[in-house]
Amino acid sequence: MNKYGLTKTTKVVFGVTLRQIKALRDIETQGVSRGDLGGWIEGDRNLDQFGDAWVYGAAQVSGDAQVSGAARVSGDAWVYGDAQVSGAAQVSGDARVSGAARVSGAARVYGDARVSGAAQVYGDAWVYGAARVELRCLTVGGLDYSVTLSDTHLVVGCENHPLTVWKDAKKLAAICRKLGKPLWAEKVRLALALAGEV
Repeated sequence: MNKYGLTKTTKVVFGVTLRQIKALRDIETQGVSRGDLGGWIEGDRNLDQFGDAWVYGAAQVSGDAQVSGAARVSGDAWVYGDAQVSGAAQVSGDARVSGAARVSGAARVYGDARVSGAAQVYGDAWVYGAARVELRCLTVGGLDYSVTLSDTHLVVGCENHPLTVWKDAKKLAAICRKLGKPLWAEKVRLALALAGEV
């Protein structure tokens, strides 16, 4: 049985016609009951009919973007382009996920945050406030400190430096000594290796 249907209620946003969804069955994990109205999607390709994924309220999903698994998109959030939100990920507030970006696992993107390009946010990572994650980005969650690698910078915990600083063994050792975090060097090398920067 299908999880949702498209209602006849439409709205046009930037020339794209979106339709409101309506639950055809209960989705207990999302607190959705049969008959509840949901958010707005451009077409069936945007929200998986399987699993427990849901789009709430004023949230919008359009283009070739997909929401699947047990993911949720809520608030005034917008997922578009070829973006994918999956697993138990959450996109909320005024957040935007676009391009070929991926948000998965238990990751959260909220507030005025933007995730775009080929960025990947996954695991237990949170992107929030006015943060921007774009182009090539690797975020590793589930560690004592988050590790985020972009095209030009690496952020470990609250330490944000250009890649050239992190790649320099002496400068890396000095940062680790200053912070009293000798194990950071391993995390940095891991992030650089995952991104093919070593």
